[in-house]
Amino acid sequence: MIADSIINALRSALGEGNFALHEPRFTGNEQRYVQECIASTYVSSVGVYVDRFEKELAAYTGARRAIAVVNGTAALQVALRLSGVQANDEVIVPALTFVATTNAVHYLGALPHFADSEETTLGIDPRALRDWLKSIAEPAGDAYRNRQTGRRISALVPMHTFGHPCDLEGLLAVAHDYRLTLVEDAAESLGSLYQGQHTGTFGLLGTLSFNGNKIITTGGGGAILTNDERLADHAKHLTTTAKLPYRWDYVHDEVGYNFRMPNLNAALGCAQLEQLPEFLASKHRLFERYQAALVDIDEVHLVEEPSGSESNYWLQTLVLSDAVADQRDAILQVTNDTGLMTRPAWRLMHRLEPYTECPHAPLPVAESLERRIVNLPSSARLA
Repeated sequence: MIADSIINALRSALGEGNFALHEPRFTGNEQRYVQECIASTYVSSVGVYVDRFEKELAAYTGARRAIAVVNGTAALQVALRLSGVQANDEVIVPALTFVATTNAVHYLGALPHFADSEETTLGIDPRALRDWLKSIAEPAGDAYRNRQTGRRISALVPMHTFGHPCDLEGLLAVAHDYRLTLVEDAAESLGSLYQGQHTGTFGLLGTLSFNGNKIITTGGGGAILTNDERLADHAKHLTTTAKLPYRWDYVHDEVGYNFRMPNLNAALGCAQLEQLPEFLASKHRLFERYQAALVDIDEVHLVEEPSGSESNYWLQTLVLSDAVADQRDAILQVTNDTGLMTRPAWRLMHRLEPYTECPHAPLPVAESLERRIVNLPSSARLA
């Protein structure tokens, strides 16, 4: 059975022992910064570490502004609101994504419209999307609407799956031609570049996640990226309960959100960000180690960074051939039973009960990938 060959290859790459899918690594200034934060008593939404983290994130990614928030889902929800998404709009998202991408659309009263993936990047396929929109979209004033539902199609949300940049050039062209606002879900791709530019900085807005399983973590947290100062100011205002800056009075001028990143979390993030180059190098070494170990197994391949891109290799991703796709669940069971934590791709969004009635394009590639993907242990410390 191919599972035995895969286990032998993984043990060759990792050695003996139990290995989680992804663990945070704290080998820098985490304790020092967090203790300084506690000593200051500014542990909640105000403090020097929030300001520092935002500035350092902006500098690292090349975005003009970064706004730190409580998690990646909140970041995407606010980014979509700022992009102009309204209730009853349709927003194009990948069918192959984590549910947070889809939930953020739903929270605004809009509907996700699921698109197919590319085999190589795992992200939305711009050619398939263009063909689909040609068949279902029609002009309606300054926008396009879905002629099958009558709803406006207002935004496009590409997601950089497992840290691999999708075809942004192709997607930006589709967004331009169909008057869609592009908002990037870069939750998994901190440190990934597309044609030399950081992911999350191509659309009107982009979003990041710093959950405990991401390449750097703030425990829980996320960020909004943008080059538009006005949108950045509005994002900061909305995520701090839309409170006007009176010295002692409480005046709120619109419905906002209590989505502020606590200073305590930002302190952790500053220490993690200092180590990001080392984490990225380790991720690349782990990919090379896996690639060498799996080279003789013809029925599988590792997802490699797309041409013209640099991937952070957040989650190492094994793809089975069609010939052995029916063994995926057996591979998952045997690897987990032997202490090698592996996971399948997410169940496709249109298969989840809350979203079964949402519009979607034909999804042959996403449905194939769903059956064939196995994520491997990917912690930075492993290499």
